[in-house]
Amino acid sequence: MLDVAIAALLEVTKLHNLFASVAGVVFGLFIGATPGLTVSLGMVLLLPLTYTMPPVTAFCLLLGLFASGMAGGSISAILLNIPGTPSASATAIDGHAMAKKGRASEAISTAITSSFFGGMVSLIALILIAPSIAKAALKFGAPELAALVFLGLTLICSFGQKSLVKGLISGVLGLVFMTVGLDPIVGMPRFTFKMIGLQSGINFLPVMIGLFAIPQIIEGIIMKTDVIPKYEGRVEKVFYRIKELLKYFKYKMLSALIGIGIGAIPGAGGPIAVFLSYENAKRISGPKCKEFGTGIQEGVAAPESANNAMAGGAMIPMLTLGIPGDPITAILLGALMIQGLTPGPLLFRNNAQFVYSIFWAFLFANIFLLLVTLSTVKVWIRILQVPKRILLPIIAIFCIVGSYALRNSFFDTGIMLFFGLIGFFMKKYDFPVVPLLLAIVLGPAFEQHVRMSLIISDGDPSIFVTHPISLVFIIIAFVSLFSPLIRKLIKRFRRQGCPDDELEVK
Repeated sequence: MLDVAIAALLEVTKLHNLFASVAGVVFGLFIGATPGLTVSLGMVLLLPLTYTMPPVTAFCLLLGLFASGMAGGSISAILLNIPGTPSASATAIDGHAMAKKGRASEAISTAITSSFFGGMVSLIALILIAPSIAKAALKFGAPELAALVFLGLTLICSFGQKSLVKGLISGVLGLVFMTVGLDPIVGMPRFTFKMIGLQSGINFLPVMIGLFAIPQIIEGIIMKTDVIPKYEGRVEKVFYRIKELLKYFKYKMLSALIGIGIGAIPGAGGPIAVFLSYENAKRISGPKCKEFGTGIQEGVAAPESANNAMAGGAMIPMLTLGIPGDPITAILLGALMIQGLTPGPLLFRNNAQFVYSIFWAFLFANIFLLLVTLSTVKVWIRILQVPKRILLPIIAIFCIVGSYALRNSFFDTGIMLFFGLIGFFMKKYDFPVVPLLLAIVLGPAFEQHVRMSLIISDGDPSIFVTHPISLVFIIIAFVSLFSPLIRKLIKRFRRQGCPDDELEVK
């Protein structure tokens, strides 16, 4: 196998393949950092170019886009509080808070080094334990997936930072909006009000753009408040931060493992991985958990590590079983088949050198992501130096174009503006918007898996507790849901006991 791996390395390091990888990374950074443009869209745009390319060159290009697109969403999330991808919503919580403190370059460096760390851990997992993880992922049926998504939904409570009630209200509002469209099982329209545009439901991309971008634009242009962080310092020793790859190792490693595990489960999705990792980071941080949301590096490192680790995790079932883990790997699966290659166990036996080429291409994609992004931090930071009267209208144009390009429909642009107004009033009255977005993203999958489970069990809800994996997820979810309330009750009980204790001492 060593000679096959060396032959694959020599093939990947050919000049045209390295150039394809760099081109994919640069294009992926643009796609990821632009609100409304998804990595899936970038893949679709590049896929026709790969028809005439050799298989290795095609995958150097696509994997470069895959790795950098996942990380690129953090750039706009940190600088402008507008996530480029849904998974970057967790990064925006602490990343933008760091930018407001004048630490934008530090936040971007932390995000990129964490993405590289997560990508490397997932690559090791892909090489060493791919078959085992893929077999475990196959045990996830409808009940297990429903319980996993339910666990993700319980994180809604954690993001009602100032008020648990407001967080729950925001999440429930998201679940209400999620029900709009055709019933996923029987196909009956629900809450569409005879509007054809609503029959396909409310897509989370216009919602995400509206919730995060439009309030910024309204406050900046109409209310003339300073919504864009000011950065007047010099960006120094950016490459020096490469030494921080192992900083916050505990947070990065645990988040990477979460990302790999969630990514290997077909249909689980990136938002579950990043929000689970963010919540896990809070729980293992001890007394520092109160600082999450105020702008700390741990709050950036954890979700970004999970984000890129999920990319490698999603490739595990694709390569070993021919089952795509998410829409992006579904496109990669199509690219494999275009090249005349069939994913699955036979791919490792009949095309071992090409499989190793994929491993090397993913490695170089992450290396180029690290080098290209860190070398262009000064360029990204200059966005903050653009006058507000110029920058905000440009952001508004990108928002309109991004929401329209989703389905070439101005109806989606209207949805974006509608949720922009909702986001503005939620921000004004101190309601968190992340629970609403999280509920809209995870809600459809939750409903579909729950109803499929009930169909399988003939309406018996005990199916969720008779399956060991789903039972474990449900127990963790309830512990996560009620632990803040229990802690508050314990603290209140202790405070009430203090005066009596002091009296006895006297």
